[in-house]
Amino acid sequence: MRHGKKVNHLGRQTAHRKAMLANMACSLIEHKRINTTVAKAKALKQFVEPIITKSKEDTTHNRRIVMSRIRQKDAVIELFRDVAVKVGDRPGGYTRIIKLGSRLGDAADMAMIELVDYNELYNAGKATKKKSTRRSRRGSSKPAAAPAKATEAKKEEE
Repeated sequence: MRHGKKVNHLGRQTAHRKAMLANMACSLIEHKRINTTVAKAKALKQFVEPIITKSKEDTTHNRRIVMSRIRQKDAVIELFRDVAVKVGDRPGGYTRIIKLGSRLGDAADMAMIELVDYNELYNAGKATKKKSTRRSRRGSSKPAAAPAKATEAKKEEE
C-alpha cells in the first residue's frame, strides 16, 4: 500500500532525482518551455512552483533558498529579474502541462511544460487587466453619493 507516499521517485535515487529536477527547472526558466515525459513534468511542476513563488519577493533570504534548490546562478538571476516581474500579480499556477502524445521509441507519454505568462498564443485574446475585487451590495451608499454632488455642482453653476 502507498499510504502517505506522495513523491514520485521517477526510478531514481534521491540525489539523482533532485539534480535532475534542478536541471530541468533551470532549462524551464531559461527556455520558458521544455518537452519531457508526463511524470517528469508533473514532478517538475511541484518542484518549480514554490521556487517561482519565492522569487516574487526579492530578498536575500529568498535568493539563498532558491539558490540552494536550483544551484545555477544565471537561472536564479533570470528568475528574479524577468520571470518574477511577469508573474508578479498571479496568485499561483505559473506552469501549464500540455500532453503531446506518445514517444516513438518507447511509447512514453510526452508532455510540454511551459511558463503560463510566456505563451503568446494563449494570452493573445486576453487583455492584461488586473482583476477587480468583488464588492458586496451593502456598500452601495458610496455610488449614490456621487450623483448628489453632481446635482449640487449644477445648482451652484445656475
